[in-house]
Amino acid sequence: MQTFRKNLIAAVLTLGLVNPLLATEPVDINSADATALADAIDGVGMKRAQAIIDYRTMHSPFKNVEELANVLGIGERTVTQSRGRLVAH
Repeated sequence: MQTFRKNLIAAVLTLGLVNPLLATEPVDINSADATALADAIDGVGMKRAQAIIDYRTMHSPFKNVEELANVLGIGERTVTQSRGRLVAH
């Protein structure tokens, strides 16, 4: 059991260190499709990603990533957790 526990901890730490190395370019919230938004934003699925697209279509492009919090169902915590993977161009 002790060996399993050590291996589990090592795996979690390794994934935590390797994951940032696998990061791709930031997603532009003003041009991304629903799939890209859902993949880039923590806790956002296809329905909420489509709400982001609908919002930017109705209200003009986002000036900054923080404006995502204006979309119904997207809170500041979601924006904070995903900020490093997003840009607004």
